[in-house]
Amino acid sequence: MTFETEDRAALRESVRSLLGRHSDSAAVRKAITLPDGYDADLWQKMVEQIGVAALAVPEEYDGVGASLAETHVVLEELGRTLTPSPMLGSAVLAAQALLLSGDTDACARLLPGIAAGEIAALCWASEAGWSTPGVVLEGDRLGGTAHYVLGGDVATTLLVLAADGDDVALVEVDPDADGVVRRRVPTMDPTRSLAEVRFEGVVGRRLTTSAGLEESLRTVALIAVSAEQVGAAQAALELTVEYSKNRKQFGRVIGSFQALKHRMADMYALVETARSMSYAAALSQDTQDAYAAKVYCSEAFEQVAAEAIQLHGGIAITWEHDAQLYFKRAHGTAQLFGQPREFLTAIVR
Repeated sequence: MTFETEDRAALRESVRSLLGRHSDSAAVRKAITLPDGYDADLWQKMVEQIGVAALAVPEEYDGVGASLAETHVVLEELGRTLTPSPMLGSAVLAAQALLLSGDTDACARLLPGIAAGEIAALCWASEAGWSTPGVVLEGDRLGGTAHYVLGGDVATTLLVLAADGDDVALVEVDPDADGVVRRRVPTMDPTRSLAEVRFEGVVGRRLTTSAGLEESLRTVALIAVSAEQVGAAQAALELTVEYSKNRKQFGRVIGSFQALKHRMADMYALVETARSMSYAAALSQDTQDAYAAKVYCSEAFEQVAAEAIQLHGGIAITWEHDAQLYFKRAHGTAQLFGQPREFLTAIVR
């Protein structure tokens, strides 16, 4: 099955064109200094002009009714430019959590707003990671702390994956409810803001939860982050190739040296193989494919970003150059939703 259909190619061109006009390097650097951690005006342009937040939302909930493959295209393009946005946290994680819950009432109440660009955040991980929820549901009250929450400090709706005995419950919480404490936390990757959300005896609305929600949601999350990794790795490669065509050493452009050609060829091979892995997972939505994409795309992006740093020389580690931002994104996404080694173990079993 071919990933790049005519419709997806048109969507890619629309997103790339919009980001090219409004999310260059200077705009990204400005966005990360804003109070919300992203450019709200750009987000609204993406929502209104292209409908990015509505892509994977069914038409009955005011969405476009496309597949997650279309969302993959958008995430790949956002990864290319490192554009901070609520796409992954709200339009993917929160929206898919609602759909996977099977709670039609909650979907009818919340999904139209998410499709229109409102921000919802999924509270999931413990401090140790995503293998166990950081929040516990006891009776009708939530207690504990969710870590690494995408958009948790700015969301108007919180969805909490909470441990409920041996099960995992999905609970809707008003962020202004008594006992909810939110704060943004420092991150290695400045283009990705994360929050810590603490619940102190908070009463929420428990949603109907289908069996296997957590595993299904993890599959979606891993495929989504692999899309970002592929886009960002491609951009890091392009930065490096362009630099090698202009930087001169010993009277020659460095791209003419055979040793550097070999290294850039290896970078290209890593990017294209990662792209194939990510596309295959996006089309199959299979858990094992998602695990494989997480492992390979994480390691490929880290290697490509490290080579970009090396081949740019000392300029790459200065704040003014984008190579260091891709390097930080590579290491940040490798940890997001679980470290590669966790999924490697699951694949070989």
